[in-house]
Amino acid sequence: MGPAAGLAALLAVLALGAGDPAGAAARGDTFSALTSVARALAPERRLLGLLRRYLRGEEARLRDLTRFYDKVLSLHEDSATPVSNPLLAFTLIKRLQSDWRNVVHSLEASENIRALKDGYEKVEQDLPAFEDVEGAARALMRLQDVYMLNVKGLARGVFQRVVGSAVTDLYSPRRLFSLTADDCFQVGKAGNVSCALSLSREFLLYSPDNKRMARNVLKYEKLLAESPNQVVAEAVIQRPNVPHLQTRDIYEGLCQTLGSQPTHYQIPSLYCSYETNSSPYLLLQPVRKEVIHLEPYVVLFHDFVSDVEAQKIRGLAEPWLQRSVVASGEKQLPVEYRISKSAWLKDTVDPLLVTLDHRIGALTGLDVQTPYAEYLQVVNYGIGGHYEPHFDHATSPTSPLYRMKSGNRVATFMIYLSSVEAGGATAFIYANFSVPVVKNAALFWWNLHRSGEGDGDTLHAGCPVLVGDKWVANKWIHEYGQEFRRPCSSSPKD
Repeated sequence: MGPAAGLAALLAVLALGAGDPAGAAARGDTFSALTSVARALAPERRLLGLLRRYLRGEEARLRDLTRFYDKVLSLHEDSATPVSNPLLAFTLIKRLQSDWRNVVHSLEASENIRALKDGYEKVEQDLPAFEDVEGAARALMRLQDVYMLNVKGLARGVFQRVVGSAVTDLYSPRRLFSLTADDCFQVGKAGNVSCALSLSREFLLYSPDNKRMARNVLKYEKLLAESPNQVVAEAVIQRPNVPHLQTRDIYEGLCQTLGSQPTHYQIPSLYCSYETNSSPYLLLQPVRKEVIHLEPYVVLFHDFVSDVEAQKIRGLAEPWLQRSVVASGEKQLPVEYRISKSAWLKDTVDPLLVTLDHRIGALTGLDVQTPYAEYLQVVNYGIGGHYEPHFDHATSPTSPLYRMKSGNRVATFMIYLSSVEAGGATAFIYANFSVPVVKNAALFWWNLHRSGEGDGDTLHAGCPVLVGDKWVANKWIHEYGQEFRRPCSSSPKD
């Protein structure tokens, strides 16, 4: 990707995103979770019912108008009709004085449209806001940019990447849904000028002599000066110390593979096994373990949860989902580089969560009880939902993570609660590999070395979901409480 291409779709990163449990999400966040988009089908079904009644009423009215038209037309076509006939003269005057007035100012038409408007106003509060249209449009731009989708093909409903003469089908829908000219116009005008300005300025830090980028900065500054309302909250968000633009090509390349793991026979130290971790809890039902990577150490536990368990966890979280946020000083703000909704579940919500903690503890050998671990965070990704490159552990001593007074996040245990048709892989940027979404499996890695220093190779991202409804559950485990379970070491290699 060229340095200036798709700047409006390039997004920033931040390490954290932890909010408090909350109720229903605010209007305008429909696009940020697929479950919210699915709920939008219900009010549209109600609107379809209203429209059906309106059409039936209008069809009856139009039948009456057709009969009126045919009757009057026949009188005009009959040249033998004398106006001298008092009956015909009366009906002519009556038609012109009242019947045509009723046609033009139809009370029945007014009642039909009024019923439709009243019904619409009753469901209007449940409908997506204009911000959702913009968010969904930016999601399409993001998908086109990250996965290098052919624009003409995408407008026709085809998900293809075209590079030179090579054509790759990324997803083949059972039914093609094409975009209208107005749809394409809405997508095209959804660029984020303030984000583009921020990224252009950052680019100049790496290449101060780039004249094209300097011109872009002036252009974006002028646009924002003319339309100050385009300045959004994310413009004030400060990114963590991550060379975002320098890792962009690697990030996109890993996402485009749709999930690629090292071939085990090429690297003998990577292996699969049945894992009990010497725990009686797992003795009769060991978990299938697949070592994905050694540095950083990343493993995948297959079938960690069942379909029933995954569905129940999603059901417990859904009423509490709200837009995922990131920390900026003392504030928690939604941003474009993290598109999802999340909810936090205490283990007191359901016995299943206690069982889940026992299973995680048995597999990892770590203490996952509060306050040594955070509550289970359940996340549902939205249209093109993603989380750009970030660290799970805190990279600053002022991070809100330390308010828990249990140290940094030593490990991440992420459970895939669903499958997706395409996209959504977990990409480890510096380690240069990605893991596809594997339904019911759990991904585990260490965020910190045994010395307590953060492992820079754990920089990772949730690639945009191309097609599908992605759900994950995160269990973040902290340093304190693990002193005898994962002993410290002074060696930076451990």
